Amino acid sequence: MNLKLKLTVLSFLQFFVWGAWLITIGVYWFGTKHWGGQEFGKVFATLGIASLIMPALAGIIADRWMNAEKLFGILHILYGITLLFLPSISTPENFFWIMLLAMMFYMPTISLSNSIAYYILKNNNYDVVKVFPPIRVWGTVGFIVAMWITNLSGNKDSGVQFYIAAVVALVLGVYAFFLPKCPPQNLIPANASLSEKLGLNAFSLFKDYKMALFFLFSMFLGAALQLTNMYGDTYLSDFGKIPEYAESFVVKRSTLIMSISQISETLFILAIPFFLKKYGIKNVMLLSMFAWVLRFGFFAYGGPQGIGLGLIILSCVVYGMAFDFFNISGSLFVETTTDYKIRSSAQGLFMMMTNGFGAIGGSLLSGWLIQTYFTLENGDKMWQEIWLVFAAYALVITILFAFMFKHKHDPEVVAVL
Repeated sequence: MNLKLKLTVLSFLQFFVWGAWLITIGVYWFGTKHWGGQEFGKVFATLGIASLIMPALAGIIADRWMNAEKLFGILHILYGITLLFLPSISTPENFFWIMLLAMMFYMPTISLSNSIAYYILKNNNYDVVKVFPPIRVWGTVGFIVAMWITNLSGNKDSGVQFYIAAVVALVLGVYAFFLPKCPPQNLIPANASLSEKLGLNAFSLFKDYKMALFFLFSMFLGAALQLTNMYGDTYLSDFGKIPEYAESFVVKRSTLIMSISQISETLFILAIPFFLKKYGIKNVMLLSMFAWVLRFGFFAYGGPQGIGLGLIILSCVVYGMAFDFFNISGSLFVETTTDYKIRSSAQGLFMMMTNGFGAIGGSLLSGWLIQTYFTLENGDKMWQEIWLVFAAYALVITILFAFMFKHKHDPEVVAVL
């Protein structure tokens, strides 16, 4: 198996084990378990809590003490084992703790998978900007396949979705040990300071104004991402409460509709090299932010039929730009602006801000906001108002980023990455 194919399989499985439950857990939570909205916000916040600690810690370990591919494999095996316990949980409190443990194992593998791919490609003289996006796109394909399997097998409201993810995670964990070796790059010098010995020197990036600002906006965009992950499928399924829409395709196959978002990702990932080289990282990230405004705005006026259905589909299409243009270009920005000795740690910091602080803020605040201001006495949610508030939030972030983040486009730096 050649190197690019090995990394393609890695990317496919990496996101399959997340996609099998991430979009459908809301249907399971509200529709099958009948647990509350604020508790759901707390469970989704486990992604953020884990991302505050584990990606940076895993990056430090991979930079200094352990081969990245081995650490990646161990974490996936532990993640798979933990998922096996979730379907038997009977209280939201216990579900929270088991999910938190699972996320402690899974979340660092996202940044580790990037670090592994970058190292292997560079070590074998590949052009990362050209070669990595087509590899990463298969992660999105894996996410889509997992969503479809969960929905078409009748398990979008079932605990079986966690079993599906668990089995594949165990396979991925074993597979990782057969990848090319990715040894630590940041060897400890004899005269190293305490922070260097502990691998904390990557946190010095916050001293740089541009990097600190980049990480701050990463947090704000991370919050936006969690909103559609948490509520997208539930929003579509809720149209089933209206008798005329109860048997509609949007309700019965809501996960398939949501998967258009991931299908869109595959197209926008492939377009990233062109956009980065022509327009630069800042403009690509700005496009991402404005796409979030459209994502939420289209949802606000969506429906199961006619123009409403068209708006839902458009919302799913622009999601590809919203997600990829920031996450992939942001990861490449970190790669081009940090020292090679701390790149795994720096990728961990990027994850910490997007899926850490951002996810916690997005999950807890949206859960409280929706429960307090946008939930009727009968439990129904005011979806149009919810999505419009989210759209306004994304618009404010876009405007602030445009004026505050200064970055000069250098095509040569992107070309030689």
